[in-house]
Amino acid sequence: MARALVIRTAGTNCDGEMCRAFALAGAEPSLVHLDRLVAEPARIEGFDLIGLPGGFSYGDDIASGRIFAVKVRERLFPAFRAAVERGVPIIGVCNGFQTLVQCGLLPGPTPGEPWDRAAPQRLSLRDNASARFIDRWVRVRPVPGSVCVWTRTLGAAAAGAGADDVMMLPIAHGEGRLVADSPETIADLERNGQVALRYAEDVNGSDGRIAGVCDASGLVFGLMPHPERYLDWTRHPFWTRLNAETRRGPTPGLSIFRDAVEAASRVSV
Repeated sequence: MARALVIRTAGTNCDGEMCRAFALAGAEPSLVHLDRLVAEPARIEGFDLIGLPGGFSYGDDIASGRIFAVKVRERLFPAFRAAVERGVPIIGVCNGFQTLVQCGLLPGPTPGEPWDRAAPQRLSLRDNASARFIDRWVRVRPVPGSVCVWTRTLGAAAAGAGADDVMMLPIAHGEGRLVADSPETIADLERNGQVALRYAEDVNGSDGRIAGVCDASGLVFGLMPHPERYLDWTRHPFWTRLNAETRRGPTPGLSIFRDAVEAASRVSV
């Protein structure tokens, strides 16, 4: 069975949901404090998947995810880089996404280039265009042709009956507007298949309505919506009106974690 590492620290509050997501997807989750990993980076070598959960790590002091990201960048980057190189899928949700872009794991190097610890930050998650915290369900769309291993089967769900209603995820963020350092960066992400998930409509002012991106390998995935909060059909805001045939399969949230566990299992065999 694939082993999943979920990293918690002061202020994370979605770690329980992420552990449950990995467990329902067929992995064995372990919840480990960030400081323990900083003291023993080699512990990461024993896991097949890694998750950075949402919440308000360290109270979002300085900026959302900043302190978490600094600890990863300064003390754990080599271990994370080695994990990617051996095929470990990594996900960062909401605060975890903010951490991944600030520590240099997303969007990562361009295809064919080696990982560089000193790579400049090219993406940022800034205040929503409304300048308000947003807490609601939104419609999302998987991007065809994406290299992301976490969204491989979402396309089928998006093409089924009632897809507009099925393909929804909850969001809860004040700093979720994805912006790039230049239009060229967005163009590169689109061209390389690194844009994995898009809002169906403008939610927070993100460039290109982008809700989630991955690195060039497709293993490292960051998104602002919360798939771990949509593991059961009864969590959907109007689940009783969904197509009964659709509800026999996994929810889009669970599908995301199942795809990653399947990818990790192929590598570990």
